Amino acid sequence: MSNLRVNMLREFMKENNLHAAVVMSPDYQFYLTGFRALIYSRPIILFITSEQCSLIVPGLEEVHAREHADVDRILPYYEHPEKANIAKTYLEVLENELKAQEGSAVGVDMDYTPGKIINEILNVKSTVIDLSVQIEKMRSIKDDEEISAMIEAGKLVNLGVSETLKHCKVGATELEIDAIGNQIIYRTASENYPNATLDLLVMTPSGPERSILPHVYSNTRKIQQGDVIIHTRQVSLNGYRAELERTVIMGEPTKQQEHAFLAMQKAQQAALDFIRPGVKASEVDAVARGILREEGYAEFAIHRTGHAIGVSLHEPPYLSYDNDLVLEEGMAYTIEPGIYIPGLGGFRHSDTVILKDGGNLLITDYPSNLKELIF
Repeated sequence: MSNLRVNMLREFMKENNLHAAVVMSPDYQFYLTGFRALIYSRPIILFITSEQCSLIVPGLEEVHAREHADVDRILPYYEHPEKANIAKTYLEVLENELKAQEGSAVGVDMDYTPGKIINEILNVKSTVIDLSVQIEKMRSIKDDEEISAMIEAGKLVNLGVSETLKHCKVGATELEIDAIGNQIIYRTASENYPNATLDLLVMTPSGPERSILPHVYSNTRKIQQGDVIIHTRQVSLNGYRAELERTVIMGEPTKQQEHAFLAMQKAQQAALDFIRPGVKASEVDAVARGILREEGYAEFAIHRTGHAIGVSLHEPPYLSYDNDLVLEEGMAYTIEPGIYIPGLGGFRHSDTVILKDGGNLLITDYPSNLKELIF
C-alpha cells in the first residue's frame, strides 16, 4: 500500500517538474513507507526520486529500517569510528543524493524541514517547492485498511474512557483515573492484538481553573465535589488513531453548569448530524458555533469544531469557520465544539466519525447526555 502512496506522490512531482522530494515529518514517513522510529537527536530523511525511494537513517536504526521500511534503499550514517568512513552525518548522505539532482527543483514538507536541510538543497543550486499540501490531500481520504485500523483503535478508546469514568470519584487524582483506563487498554491490546504498537494520549483536567485549559497534562490534583472534568483519550493502534472525550460533573450540577453542558452537547450533536460528504468544512463549524452563539457562549467557543484524524493527533483539513473545502467520503473527523468559561469550567465532548455517502460511521461510543455524566 505504501508503494502506491509513493507513486501517487511521484505523479504530483512529475506534474510539477520536481526531480526529488525530501520528507522529514515522521508521520508523513510512516504514511508513505510504514516505518516509524523514536527520534531523539538523529534525523531520519525520506528521499524520493522518480526511480528510487530511499531512507536516510542513523546506524542504530539500520536493522529496524531494513525490516520495516517499504523503500528501495536504506542509507545509513554512523556515529562509531569503525564505520565513520562510510558516512558520519545525515548531511553527508543527503548531499550525495542531492548532487545527483543538482540544479533541479526539490519538494519538501516545509513545515517540518529544518533550515539546515533547506540550505543544503540551495547549496547544490536546486530550488525548493513545498509539497505538504499534496501529502495532506492524500492523507485526508482514508482507504479501507486505514478505516479498519481506526475502528480497532476506536474499540480501545471506548474501553479506556468507560473504565476511567467508572472510577472517577472525589478524592482520586487526575493521574490515578488516567492510569486505570491506560491499564485496561494495555491489557486488552496485549491479549487481542499480537505484536501491535500502541500510543496513548490522555488528559483529565478538573475543576474550574484547569478544565478551561483545552490542552493540559493531567496532574496530581484531587477531584473535588462540584468539579467539571473533561476526560480526553486518543488511542493509536498500529499507527492509526481514534479520539473520545467526555465532560463529567461531580455531583448535582449548578444551573450555570447544566446550561453550559447542554449547550455544548446540543452543538456537538448538531454537528454530528450535519456533517457528511458534500458539505463544506466551514458549514459544519457554523452549525455548532451558531448554537453556542444562540445560547450566549460565542466568546467562550475559542477553537474550531473539529480536526481530521488518522496517523497524527491532529490533521488537516480542519472544521474551521474559514475553510470552505468540500468534504469527501473517506475523510475522518473528530467533532468537538468546546466552551471554556472562567470561574465555571470547560465543556467539550469529542467523537470520531468516518464520512460515508450512505451514512457516516461513528467509531466512538459512550453516553453523551447529562444524566449519565453526573458522578
